[in-house]
Amino acid sequence: MTATPDPYTLRPARPADVTAIVGLIGELADFESLSHLMEVTPEKLHPHLFGERPVAEALVAEHESGAIVAFALTFVNFSTFLAKPGLYLEDLYVQPAHRGARLGTRMLTRLAQVAIERGYGRFEWCVLDWNENAIRFYEKMGATIMPDWRLCRLTGDALARFKG
Repeated sequence: MTATPDPYTLRPARPADVTAIVGLIGELADFESLSHLMEVTPEKLHPHLFGERPVAEALVAEHESGAIVAFALTFVNFSTFLAKPGLYLEDLYVQPAHRGARLGTRMLTRLAQVAIERGYGRFEWCVLDWNENAIRFYEKMGATIMPDWRLCRLTGDALARFKG
């Protein structure tokens, strides 16, 4: 019995993928009912992934058709307690038609491997409290949901006005 070839390839994003990634970010924003906050464009995202001083990385899942069907966007953070950098997953999204192919599991596994290979002390991310499917998925993979922590954010006008 011959194994069925995998129709998906996980790989680091390339500059030509930026438009597809922005499209997937739009789908994610719709899913999270946050489209009204979306300001990303390929022109805005490109320098942050591939410019002179990139601050983020993306992993994509490419279908054998050539379509980019999933992405994970990460950046490096730092743990003062561990005195080590960490890998922070900002977003992971798999198009609904491609869910069930274990792409989320494969992407998270690959990113955990990246963190280990780089000697990072942590691999972490946030999950919306209403996304029970994601929470169960992450817990099944061994992630700890941090119940005592709350994300704090300054953005837009609040960031500009912040005086401390």
